[in-house]
Amino acid sequence: MLVKLANVSTGGNLRVSIRCPGCGNVGTFEPLQNVTDIHVPPGVFLGQRMCPNPACKTHVFCVYTSTGELLRTYPPERIDFDPKGIPAPIVKTFMEALTCRAEGLHVAAAIMIRRTLEELCEEKKATGNTLKDRISSLQATVVLPKELFVALDDLRLLGNDAAHIEAKTYNSIGSDEVDIGIELTKEVLKAVYQLDDLLARLRALKKS
Repeated sequence: MLVKLANVSTGGNLRVSIRCPGCGNVGTFEPLQNVTDIHVPPGVFLGQRMCPNPACKTHVFCVYTSTGELLRTYPPERIDFDPKGIPAPIVKTFMEALTCRAEGLHVAAAIMIRRTLEELCEEKKATGNTLKDRISSLQATVVLPKELFVALDDLRLLGNDAAHIEAKTYNSIGSDEVDIGIELTKEVLKAVYQLDDLLARLRALKKS
C-alpha cells in the first residue's frame, strides 16, 4: 500500500485492536507516548503502535481512516498457529504460507500450503510418484477422519491451480480459498501431531 505525503498534518491517535505479529496475542495497541500520528488528506492516518504485552512490545506501523477503519498494519497480522509438537521443516514451510497470506500473496500462499503437504508426506515416509499417490499412501501410516483425507486432496488441487496456469479446479486463488486452505491444513497438522499429546496430558491428570 502506497500513501503519498502531501499537505500532511498531525492528529488521530486511534487505539488499534489486532493480533500481534510478534507474540501472537490479541491486544489493544496504544499510540506511542510523545509520537503523534500523521494525517494525510482527505482522511488517512499513519501511526506507530506497540504491543501491550510487557514481554513483547513489538513495534507496529498502522494505516487507518478518519472513520476508524484499519487499512493495513506493518508487519501484518498473521493467522494464529500453534507449532507445538510439529516437526520443524513442516512448521517452517507452513509459517511461510502464513506470511504470504498476511502479505496478500494468495497464489504464493497456496503453493506453500501444497508444499506443507509434501513435507508431511516426507516426514511420514509416504510413497508414490505424485503427491496424489503419496496422500493415498499416507492413509496406511496416519489415522485421520475420512473427511480430512478428502481435504488433503482438495488442498493438493488448490496448490496445483496456484502453480500451473492450465490447472482450473478452482475459479480463482484469493483470500477465501487460501484462508479455508490454511484452516484445513491446521486441522490436519493438529490431528496428526498434536492430538495424542493433548490426550496424554489429560490422562496424566487422572487420579492414580
